[in-house]
Amino acid sequence: MRDFQVPRHVKTGSALVIGFLGGFEHWNDPHRGIRKVALDLRSRDLPNVYVETIENHRRALALKVIRRALDGEPGVRTLVNSSRVRIVLYGQSWGGAAVVSTARDLQKLGIDVQLTVQVDSVGMHDDVIPANVRNAANLFQRDPFSIDGRAEIRAQAPDRTRILENTQFFYLFRPYGTLNASDGSWARRTFGGSHAKMELDGAVWEHVEQLILHVLGKHS
Repeated sequence: MRDFQVPRHVKTGSALVIGFLGGFEHWNDPHRGIRKVALDLRSRDLPNVYVETIENHRRALALKVIRRALDGEPGVRTLVNSSRVRIVLYGQSWGGAAVVSTARDLQKLGIDVQLTVQVDSVGMHDDVIPANVRNAANLFQRDPFSIDGRAEIRAQAPDRTRILENTQFFYLFRPYGTLNASDGSWARRTFGGSHAKMELDGAVWEHVEQLILHVLGKHS
């Protein structure tokens, strides 16, 4: 927790953005798209917008960060009204699945999520977006000889959740030279296929960032 910048009991009107990295990537790896989005959002110095990145297998830590932001004074167990703070969750690969699982965890706590974004999401039961999510977006690829991302997400409660998009990207014949190949290891470039290419595509992360800025009411 000492590495995170989110304070306890954030102000009304604040936003908390949490990105989940894929695979076994470290939470602050600057070469990963999830982290790049976070660092760029931070560089904008948006008032009362707090951005963190977390490993996909540390969802409990993500919940701790969120509860810390929403909790009142130490010793007060009841969460304040979460509607005063906008929560955004985004993730890639296993991190995309962690986004949906974390949203479900927050649903059990009665906490709303303003936006979820999944990038080439890989996991079980990551296709149904829980009713506490207001907006959801899904970006994916399904090229041959690669790990398939989740092709479609749907709302558990269509009257409460708006599915913004299920957008497919194509990389089969796209060379690494057109991507941020320097951020990918030899193993990733050699064996990762289109799943790895999508993670290295700067246009994907620009799109993710614009989705986040839009839902927060910020202009690029």
